[in-house]
Amino acid sequence: MWGFIEYRAPHSKSACPSRWDHQASLSLRRNCHSHMTRNWRVRDSALGSSPAIETPPPPRPRHTLRPGTPVLLQTLPLPLLLLPPRLLPLRPCLRCCREAALARRAEPMLDLEVVPERSLGNEQWEFTLGMPLAQAVAILQKHCRIIKNVQVLYSEQSPLSHDLILNLTQDGIKLLFDAFNQRLKVIEVYDLTKVKLKYCGVHFNSQAIAPTIEQIDQSFGATHPGVYNSAEQLFHLNFRGLSFSFQLDSWTEAPKYEPNFAHGLASLQIPHGATVKRMYIYSGNSLQDTKAPGMPLSCFLGNVYAESVDVLRDGTGPSGLRLRLLAAGCGPGLLADAKMRVFERSVYFGDSCQDVLSMLGSPHKVFYKSEDKMKIHSPSPHKQVPSKCNDYFFNYFTLGVDILFDANTHKVKKFVLHTNYPGHYNFNIYHRCEFKIPLAIKKENADGQTETCTTYSKWDNIQELLGHPVEKPVVLHRSSSPNNTNPFGSTFCFGLQRMIFEVMQNNHIASVTLYGPPKPGAHLRTAELP
Repeated sequence: MWGFIEYRAPHSKSACPSRWDHQASLSLRRNCHSHMTRNWRVRDSALGSSPAIETPPPPRPRHTLRPGTPVLLQTLPLPLLLLPPRLLPLRPCLRCCREAALARRAEPMLDLEVVPERSLGNEQWEFTLGMPLAQAVAILQKHCRIIKNVQVLYSEQSPLSHDLILNLTQDGIKLLFDAFNQRLKVIEVYDLTKVKLKYCGVHFNSQAIAPTIEQIDQSFGATHPGVYNSAEQLFHLNFRGLSFSFQLDSWTEAPKYEPNFAHGLASLQIPHGATVKRMYIYSGNSLQDTKAPGMPLSCFLGNVYAESVDVLRDGTGPSGLRLRLLAAGCGPGLLADAKMRVFERSVYFGDSCQDVLSMLGSPHKVFYKSEDKMKIHSPSPHKQVPSKCNDYFFNYFTLGVDILFDANTHKVKKFVLHTNYPGHYNFNIYHRCEFKIPLAIKKENADGQTETCTTYSKWDNIQELLGHPVEKPVVLHRSSSPNNTNPFGSTFCFGLQRMIFEVMQNNHIASVTLYGPPKPGAHLRTAELP
């Protein structure tokens, strides 16, 4: 699981915070009297090897540095970390202390409303359980001046074994997304000193109100007896869709349960003044058994999402797509009367642009191709002849599908299905496409047998099902411009049964490209025959 934090000093020349903290509880102090602006970056691995601490080099003369100038960083392994004398704690100057205090006061704390089993937010934005990852990221991008220092945490080698986490380090909030459907599953507030919280418009946590057991009792009322975890020394108090974890100082403060009097919080022998350490918002009665709920109607925002995508095939290969779509349909009444609509649509190779628009609606974006990097691998003798017209894509981001049209005939010639795995170059651009692809298996004792490839299949498993080696892959390098590098590395493209599987370095499938039959011509819709 990788986390990226960029610690950036204020743009003012005089501002120089006295220290910065690493997740491993290591602290280094800056030279307060230098009054120089530097950028420090920390890269931490929670699943792999020991974390690496990047420390700044020896200070250069003041006249050679300008505010915002990046400084080269030296990486030292954790066991060998030695603090040089220049990083030892120094007595900060009074001006630095005053400016740091004013800077902290100038940034107001988030004031958020807690809705159990539903959301956390305010009048401008709201994190709702079941909302897709892309919408949460869009909220963070829109309010980047208020919500700062966001980490994206995920497992690089096993992205399906751990939840995808957005960590709001400045505000002490974590958003946990389900690794499979990538919808918001749990909202965790792990540092209540960095945020104001209220319930039904009344604050139960702020700078003036401590979230004690008495305050929780007054704000939320009675509930079932809680559970004490002696290993963590935390007392978990559960409401429906809401849990509080209280910090206990020692085992002597472990609560004693009295079933005859356990009718509310006041009857539990919890130490007076015990404060909340963490708060969780989730769906259901149990935090351990919770799952990401379905997408709320308020999150559709006029878009259509794909619940599943089945690849249709004939004797030669794929012939089209059958999509099961979800939409928030509303009639002539109010928005509160909106209901979930489920319907199916099919799109085939050779369909015209008008056919696709009538089936799927307008795309989010139309992209005209300027070049075809895979054209050199085509057996066509005219592959080097430049085209006068450019093919164009219909990008359906909420469906996780791209459709390529021929520039001359304006008919479908290619489908691209995206899995939206973290660690890929196109991550968070598309909604995850839940596809199912039937593969023809050619074995001695399995004539005409088919196996299904899904969004969560690994390439090694597909090769085992095929029973024969696949040709060597084509290495694909993605970048936004020729001078930029892709931090996620290259991917590998394997050709199979008129399909190209783009495989990541962790063996997961990043995308699948479906090609039409060699001969042009529209596919006959059997459902439309009289």
